[in-house]
Amino acid sequence: MYAPGLVNSTAERVRNVRLLLAYDGTDYVGWQVQPNGTSVQSVVEEAIRRLTGEDVKLIAAGRTDSGVHAVGQVANFHTTSAIPARQMRRGLQNYLPDDVVVRRVDDVPDDFHATYDAVRKRYRYVIRNDRVKDPFSRRYAWRFWGDLDVDAMHTAAQVLVGTHDFRCFESQWPNKATSVRTIEEAAVVRRDGWDVWESGERKAESGDADSRPLNADRSYITFDVVADGFLYNMVRAIMGTLIKVGRGAWTADDVARVVENGDRGQAGETAPACGLFLMHVEYE
Repeated sequence: MYAPGLVNSTAERVRNVRLLLAYDGTDYVGWQVQPNGTSVQSVVEEAIRRLTGEDVKLIAAGRTDSGVHAVGQVANFHTTSAIPARQMRRGLQNYLPDDVVVRRVDDVPDDFHATYDAVRKRYRYVIRNDRVKDPFSRRYAWRFWGDLDVDAMHTAAQVLVGTHDFRCFESQWPNKATSVRTIEEAAVVRRDGWDVWESGERKAESGDADSRPLNADRSYITFDVVADGFLYNMVRAIMGTLIKVGRGAWTADDVARVVENGDRGQAGETAPACGLFLMHVEYE
């Protein structure tokens, strides 16, 4: 049994500990510590301090923005605490709010760096494509009620696969030394929804357009993208651009033109943060 603050005082062996985190980003200013509100990083670092008695600086795979969620955020820190990884996971959870969860804790080599060692990341953007508002998904999906051609959106997304200068999708360019990134996978798919209305609700009759979901029971659209790195607001800007294609205003050729011109002003709007999730970070 390990108590908060217990450290290996005899050998003072420094460990490198990796965390796999999931969180609802709605009420946070983003991952990174900010002066204007509570960040996910700050609450996790406070949990570590309360458990181990040490002040640490977390290194994260990605700095998710305000309102963005994570299913597979990765972070690491160095500590002299002797608490085993399995017990550390349970101990940290005791000091964390319910909207931040430690999924796994493990010891990694001393030179592991959550940011620099990441070789690719997967993000997912979720749209609820329905005429009727859903109070349960509003924090986790962009509600877009108009008709969307998902096949056209998927085709246009393939234009982005490969190595390109993606400055047209970067807010406040330049934020990085280079805006060249390699997208390995991009897919837009319509999915079966989370039908919370099924129990006790009457079935919509033929022609009852106002009470029938726009796309029956397939009212969710997801955009999955895998790349070696992402720019500031890149996924949300791509999503806003693909919406133009889905509405029939643009084609895949228009998306290719935007990438070639490199002008953020020519691309689509930045989609709301609520629909974006950091799904997975891959390491060698």
